Amino acid sequence: MSQYFKAHHKAISTIAISIAFACLSVACTTSSSSNDAEQITVYTAVEADQLKRYQWQLRKDHPELKIKWVRDSTGVITAKLLAERKNPQADVVMGLALTSLLVMEKNDMLAAYRPKGIEQLKPEFYSQKAQPTWTGMTAWESAVCVNTVELAKKKLPVPQTWQDLVQPMYKGLIVMPNPASSGTGYFDVTAWLQIFGEQGAWQYMQALDHNISQYVHSGSKPCKMAAQGEAVIGISFGYPGFKLKSRGAPLEIVYPKEGLGWEMEASAILKGTQKRKSAEKFIDWTVSQTANQAYAQNFSMVAHQHVQSQNSDFPANLSSQLVKNDFYWAAEQRENILKQWSAKFEK
Repeated sequence: MSQYFKAHHKAISTIAISIAFACLSVACTTSSSSNDAEQITVYTAVEADQLKRYQWQLRKDHPELKIKWVRDSTGVITAKLLAERKNPQADVVMGLALTSLLVMEKNDMLAAYRPKGIEQLKPEFYSQKAQPTWTGMTAWESAVCVNTVELAKKKLPVPQTWQDLVQPMYKGLIVMPNPASSGTGYFDVTAWLQIFGEQGAWQYMQALDHNISQYVHSGSKPCKMAAQGEAVIGISFGYPGFKLKSRGAPLEIVYPKEGLGWEMEASAILKGTQKRKSAEKFIDWTVSQTANQAYAQNFSMVAHQHVQSQNSDFPANLSSQLVKNDFYWAAEQRENILKQWSAKFEK
């Protein structure tokens, strides 16, 4: 296990991971099959409600594949995979933040495979090695979920920029994902580093911390808390905000004007799998047009060149608002950035 995860043993203990994943494995295992070669274990950080849609499409396209799903937040899945690297328990990882997969690539944990149909993906959505080690699925972006009813009670304006969020009037009103456990939280931090520069970003985060009431372990939870009135402002991402708003939550979804952090969900085969053919079949499916059509119901950006988002809530110019993200830099600096963040802000 890396020094980072040793240092954060307190936050994500081995016991807690073991218990959580034992429960998840039982809950998410599909019915057993007599054809054991077609049964694989897939670790994923895909949001639970999105995963249900993907499971339905996969069963339709490949009823012969029997999947044991293990799902948790990005940080927990990443920690588990790194802890198990000498004895992998998963065959495939699906829908994990690319920056996490690149850490695994650096540790020689990913198997090279060029899936069928890869040429139909946008070039930035797959590894450019001669034999790719990962393929992208979707991209998701920073957004701020604001409970307009609660904000009006306090007679405060809706924030429009990242800098607005550090104003003293919002003290104690903001919830944010912990970047050590949330891919969304981590890409916020790397976006601020790229927008404000290193010194300016850490100064910004110090000021923001004064207004944070809670750091949570899920990227979608701050938006859910804002929708329920448990928080007034949630730093999150667009999809849960638009979904909750469509159900009647008093939310305004704000895209800060300085630029948006973003991350890619990606998939890979783990080295050492004994179910290589089934794992390849699964990865072939993740890059397929039908799989991407399922992704497009949730995301503004998907990997397949011929599939467009089916969600009209997202702004048409959203891609132009994204920071120019250097995923390899974000992966390389992950341990150092999170160590600094945790030392400054974990209480």
